[in-house]
Amino acid sequence: MIRRTMTALAGTVVLSASATFAADLTVYTALEADLLPAYKKSFEAANPDIRINWVRDSTGVITAKLLAEKDNPQADVVLGTAATSLLLLKSEGMLEPYAPAGMDKLDPRFVDADAPPYWVGTNAWSAALCVNTVEMEKKGLPMPASWADLTKPEYKGMIVMPNPASSGTGFLDVSSWLQMMGEEKGWAFMDALHQNVATYTHSGSKPCTMAAAGEYPIGVSFEFRAARLANEGAPIAAVIPSEGIGWDMEASAIIAGTDEIDAAQALLDWAVSDEAMAIYAGNYAILANQSLEQPIEGLPAGIRDKLIENDFEWAANERAAILDQWQGRYDAKSEPRG
Repeated sequence: MIRRTMTALAGTVVLSASATFAADLTVYTALEADLLPAYKKSFEAANPDIRINWVRDSTGVITAKLLAEKDNPQADVVLGTAATSLLLLKSEGMLEPYAPAGMDKLDPRFVDADAPPYWVGTNAWSAALCVNTVEMEKKGLPMPASWADLTKPEYKGMIVMPNPASSGTGFLDVSSWLQMMGEEKGWAFMDALHQNVATYTHSGSKPCTMAAAGEYPIGVSFEFRAARLANEGAPIAAVIPSEGIGWDMEASAIIAGTDEIDAAQALLDWAVSDEAMAIYAGNYAILANQSLEQPIEGLPAGIRDKLIENDFEWAANERAAILDQWQGRYDAKSEPRG
């Protein structure tokens, strides 16, 4: 692959060192930044001749960047971004198929249907409400228990949620509402919710951190961030809406045309290994290898049972149309980029 010099996006993290390695992997990721050091340490300990150079941003930005670079790819691997994004890249002929060692241990829902697969999932993240219990009590607000509750007039200006064009969490929310409720009722729900939303963020975790800081009482975010903040002492309760929750998986794939194919395959082998799963289990309640799941302090039990029947192919195919309509209706409340 011929590589040009990368121009880093705002918020992008590129890590490098001066040592000489047999292979340098440029890895695009939408994983939470505070998880990356543990992943890098584990992989490089098992593969000391390979160095990971991360390029990190939100799911929507990473997806757009990869599509923009289709004719001149800069990445070797995508590690940890939404399966819906990888399905889109697959349809564009941008992924290299590979069956990583240990794939037979994975829940089939976490593996691309082709043989060999074009992508594999490692763990799932799901929608959750981050509710600041102190702020709710101060304001005399009832705890929400459902998505429908968020449309009640007492929550006007009290909610923040992610923009689905830039956040994978935001997109799984919107696509899941349309699947659960149907198109007409789904958009009607979002119209009503919009009246209560103060702003749409460009990060899936930011609504939770804003709720934890007391900026807004309710953040539509994801379960991992809610549990992390609660366990750090924030007055956050993770609420799993009663109707069911959207979800997506942290999925990984090799970019077609990489000149580091052996190293890229080694990274995917590591990503589905028992060692990697043990690291994921410290943060995520739902793993592709279900036998290695562990309870997560701060999360309600039974989250797996609340996952909707998510049609990832539909979500990927309809992504552009969904985002176009969402932005036309609601984007005026999005926070500035930058």
